[in-house]
Amino acid sequence: MNQATVQLLTDYYAAFNRQDMSAFLALLTDDVVHDINQGGREVGKTAFAQFMDRMNAHYKEEIVNISITTNETGDRAAVEFTVLGEYLSTDEGLPEANGQRYNLPAGAFFDIRDGLVARVTNYYNLQDWIAQVSG
Repeated sequence: MNQATVQLLTDYYAAFNRQDMSAFLALLTDDVVHDINQGGREVGKTAFAQFMDRMNAHYKEEIVNISITTNETGDRAAVEFTVLGEYLSTDEGLPEANGQRYNLPAGAFFDIRDGLVARVTNYYNLQDWIAQVSG
């Protein structure tokens, strides 16, 4: 395991949990690639910031039970975690929001370049999330 990458990703999720978007975005390369779960690919820190603005308008989330694994050189990593969330306002194309809480297993894959996140690909089971907020 590469301790510098483990620390980078620990800081990444800590900033996310604090909702400190300045610190969170500072951990990304300017040309960061963001593969959205069951969605498209966005490129660039500006696009990522806009994505986070949309997400934060609809969801309040905390990442817990974080397990980080890296390759020896630290340029790749995988993270398994649980998302504890609250569905704040209806997101287009999804069930109506009324403050439902959810507990969702998830994972992410990262490319690291020059000590920053250069790619993040997130995965979770959307049908599981829909079942939790629809019930």
